[in-house]
Amino acid sequence: MLLAVAVENTRTLVGLVYEGTVKRHWWVGTDPRRTADEWAVLLGGLLTGEAPVSGVAVCSAVPHVLHELRDLVSRYYGDVPGVVVEPGVKTGLPVLVDNPREVGTDRIANALAAVNRFGSPCVVVDFGTATTVDLVNSSGAFVGGAIAPGIETATDALGAAAAQLRRVELNRPRTAVARNTVEALQSGAIFGFTALVDGLVTRILVEQSLTPGSVPVIATGALAPVIVAESTLITHHEPYLPLLGLYQAYTRNH
Repeated sequence: MLLAVAVENTRTLVGLVYEGTVKRHWWVGTDPRRTADEWAVLLGGLLTGEAPVSGVAVCSAVPHVLHELRDLVSRYYGDVPGVVVEPGVKTGLPVLVDNPREVGTDRIANALAAVNRFGSPCVVVDFGTATTVDLVNSSGAFVGGAIAPGIETATDALGAAAAQLRRVELNRPRTAVARNTVEALQSGAIFGFTALVDGLVTRILVEQSLTPGSVPVIATGALAPVIVAESTLITHHEPYLPLLGLYQAYTRNH
């Protein structure tokens, strides 16, 4: 059983993967102050009663957390094979951007899983602290993408900057033309970000001489469910895509 840990800026996805299938998963808050010892206690609690861990794979978009996870893998899981996905680690996914070291390893894990499951070309949309839209080209290489604010990030900033606005639950409003402030904020967040994602996907595909609607567009991330049903271009929802990408990276290295 592979223990996979994918750290994003706000949330961390922890999972147990067996032969390419996610058997268990947990979302926990990302705390950059959490030490390797605290990680060990947290994971030990989550894994109580589960099958023994036979391997570990981790990636992190937060550099300080990556340092602690590397320490965790070395000290607490040193008796099983492990892989930390970072620049220089074999993934089988060419990264054709100006500076590959700048690309978050969570984006690489997502793209790796997407191309293995759906083929190439494909587009991956990750709804997290940031909203990322990434392209794997027809040759199976990661060629970059776009980064926009996350849905919660944007709505929280709006609530902090505007005196009469506040944070609201991200539920679908009854109509786009809202008759109260709560639904107006929900309309802007959900319908607005749907338009943003569909617009970016369309522009990316047209730039690559690809036809929108003919290429798999895979959504992942904790906030994906609020957008997937509204989008006209998202074709698949894979909530555990980073864990599957970590599994692919692990199998390539071990």
